[in-house]
Amino acid sequence: MKIDPNSSKPLHLQAEEILRRLIEENDYKNGKLLPRETDMSEQLNISRNTLRQAINKLVIEGLLIRKKGVGTKVAKKGIVGGIKNWLSFSQEMKMLGIEIRNFELHISRKKLTEEIANFFNTTPYSDTERCVVLERVRGNKEYPFVYFISYFNPVIPMTGDEDFTRTLYEILEIQYNIIAKTSKEEISARLAGEFIAEKLEIKSSDPILIRKRFVYDVNGTPIEYNIGYYRADSFTYTIEAER
Repeated sequence: MKIDPNSSKPLHLQAEEILRRLIEENDYKNGKLLPRETDMSEQLNISRNTLRQAINKLVIEGLLIRKKGVGTKVAKKGIVGGIKNWLSFSQEMKMLGIEIRNFELHISRKKLTEEIANFFNTTPYSDTERCVVLERVRGNKEYPFVYFISYFNPVIPMTGDEDFTRTLYEILEIQYNIIAKTSKEEISARLAGEFIAEKLEIKSSDPILIRKRFVYDVNGTPIEYNIGYYRADSFTYTIEAER
């Protein structure tokens, strides 16, 4: 197991690749605990926080199970069968085989409204604390079907010059070592109105669905406040429940 400190690839991603190879070994598949974080971080010559980022990623994916006071081990396939992982919009569309294009893309730095500031636990309408706001109209080859507004936590040192042709969570992970873990969502419906109708090329009296997504990192810190306005004829939200 070796980490290359001179590589352009972030240390936590290198550690993640090493862990993925390690958990394929039969001993670990059969229930052997992974080495302690202190031992493994010393062996890889990285900090425990860097190693923990890599471990957290595999825990989120359901590949590892971590128990306080016991240790970390490979998850048996049956254990994670009932877990429903949320996906980014790009991942959702890829799974459906839909090729996505951007009809509009705007980046700005704005003051936080009271609602958004409360989510990020900061001061609203501050002149000194602004957040990066990403607005995109996205759709298939024929027409746009969703208008997104994403507000990012102002503590994230985003500049607005990031390559937003990449997925948002890839940018956060690779450039800022932030791993998105939890998404809480709210779904509502209303008529489009003039502004959204123009964005989605529909009538102002047409119905739309609104999905608010509140995204947190592995430490429970809020990282993104996202609002999506969807054409009602192009979006179905499915909930699967078990008892």
